[in-house]
Amino acid sequence: MKITAAEFIISNTDYKQCPKPDMPEYAFIGRSNVGKSSLINMLTNNSKLAKVSGRPGKTQLINHFKINNTWYLVDLPGYGYAKVPKTERYKWQKFIQQYVLNRENLYCLFVLIDSRLEPQKIDLEFMEWLGEEQVPFTILFTKTDKLTKNQLHSNIAVYTKKLKDVWEELPPYFLTSAKTNLGRDEIASYIHEINIENPIK
Repeated sequence: MKITAAEFIISNTDYKQCPKPDMPEYAFIGRSNVGKSSLINMLTNNSKLAKVSGRPGKTQLINHFKINNTWYLVDLPGYGYAKVPKTERYKWQKFIQQYVLNRENLYCLFVLIDSRLEPQKIDLEFMEWLGEEQVPFTILFTKTDKLTKNQLHSNIAVYTKKLKDVWEELPPYFLTSAKTNLGRDEIASYIHEINIENPIK
């Protein structure tokens, strides 16, 4: 599948105000400053679709984009550190949880992980929560261009070993780079296959 059209639809903080659930939906989430907006722009081949910022916590809303008029891409606020009041972070956490647990057409949640870092407690706990709630998710390792092949291989091996402490079967994962376009075709094909296998009736 090639992404040829990406259109912004709506931003809000209430899953009940999201677009009618008549198309498959794929949401992107990760710790603040993981490179989410850059990755979304790379996947859609649109450098201005998602707002990119060097300041953590820039995305504060549920942002819906219609892709190829056949499915929705959703940009969710990052979790973890952000220079905003604790009350604001709590509100984010609450409406993100409500969206993830109640959005009936959410086919997969892409969890972005910085490939340069050792496994972070907040990421591991978030994915464990997804497993407990039976929310389907896939890991996207970001910023792989900033590592040598040996470093990347070593970091991924450490991460998968850590995941095996909790998971009997590892969740799917892809290596990505917003700079080199690594992972773009693979992720698009992955989404396309899921859409074909699970048409909305």
